[in-house]
Amino acid sequence: MELAQQIIKGNRTALGQGITLLESTLPKHEKPAQDLLTSCLPYIGKSIRIGVTGVPGVGKSTFIEAFGKLLTSQGKKVAVLAIDPTSERTHGSILGDKSRMHELAADKNAFIRPSPTSGTLGGVANKTRESIILCEAAGFEIILIETVGVGQSETTVSNLVDFFLLLMLAGAGDELQGIKRGIMELADALIITKADNNNLQEAKNAALEYKRALHLFPPMANGWTPKVSTCSSLEYTGIAEIFETITKFNAQMISSGWKNTNREKQNNYWLHHIIKEELGSKQYNSLLAEGKLKMLEKELAKGKTVYQLLASL
Repeated sequence: MELAQQIIKGNRTALGQGITLLESTLPKHEKPAQDLLTSCLPYIGKSIRIGVTGVPGVGKSTFIEAFGKLLTSQGKKVAVLAIDPTSERTHGSILGDKSRMHELAADKNAFIRPSPTSGTLGGVANKTRESIILCEAAGFEIILIETVGVGQSETTVSNLVDFFLLLMLAGAGDELQGIKRGIMELADALIITKADNNNLQEAKNAALEYKRALHLFPPMANGWTPKVSTCSSLEYTGIAEIFETITKFNAQMISSGWKNTNREKQNNYWLHHIIKEELGSKQYNSLLAEGKLKMLEKELAKGKTVYQLLASL
């Protein structure tokens, strides 16, 4: 299809149109959206997917702009999928992240797409996973997913990304408070933001506290030891070191085979999640008992989309 060809060529306008098509809830857009995904699937798998989360006010957007500008200055293509909360009262979203990242938004090597949660829990939007596929097909090497920033429940993003970056504020509680945040167990790196001016020493102290707290967690399954550091997005300090950590992580995970294995696990997670959501727990459990879900997992590994498999049930 023409839209898919334009996306694969790196056309950013076509990419935006493609994501809009995926996010549409109109029945007439369902098949074209699935055809688009099917056309783009052969072109994915070459990027680093990075989740960026943290409480509101921690400086996610400011960090992403500084980080994104560093990457584009090195000639890398960067896509930012920013998730905005949807109001329970008005059912609207501000979608203002582009205005916060105005310099990055104007960069020819960057693409920024805000999307509403539309009631989806876990800090990501309903079609974030599919949007990542289109961004990879368009040739973006680094894909940043900025979550809503709702706190401890924001763990769904770990099932979308290769590297999970947790931004923290100094003075947000002692190390016991840190341990209580279940999200810390999933983080590949913890960054204390706003480490500048009068806050510099407090940020360094917080980094030491979190390093001690991480020793109490069991080792990560991939063999990686989570890193703790500080940064200032305004003064551009500590930003380059964060990318060095991510590059080292990516090389280590590719050489061990963990990256591919993890992405397969993530695909299976979304297969089960979407089937349960669309068909209900009763039918899901029935498919599980009959062994049909294992068959669907094999079809998924061959390149079928989740929604194609769902339509076959």
